[in-house]
Amino acid sequence: MLTREEDIDAHAPFARGWTISAIARHLGRDRKTIRAYLSGDRQAGVRARTSPDPFEPFAIYCTARLAEDPHLWATTLFDELLELGYGRPARALGGVSLCGCQAAAGAASGWGCR
Repeated sequence: MLTREEDIDAHAPFARGWTISAIARHLGRDRKTIRAYLSGDRQAGVRARTSPDPFEPFAIYCTARLAEDPHLWATTLFDELLELGYGRPARALGGVSLCGCQAAAGAASGWGCR
């Protein structure tokens, strides 16, 4: 994975006509890695998931429920997710953002989305 700084350091010489091999030697990285970032196949600072996101199957349901009732408490939504088969603890929703609110923050504190 390239840092954002390395990504910038790779794009600038590429725009000036450097070869991918020369950029790779300059940065001390593999040519295939540099090629992937220059072609846009990878993004700097973003790691690829090694396992599927367990929340993904429930995202559409949550979006629909929050559109239907924007004042739905996060704990209520979490209880509905458990009934649908979501088997992870509420704190596992820490990085999930739905409609601009942090679902885990509401689930952990008992406050609903506002």
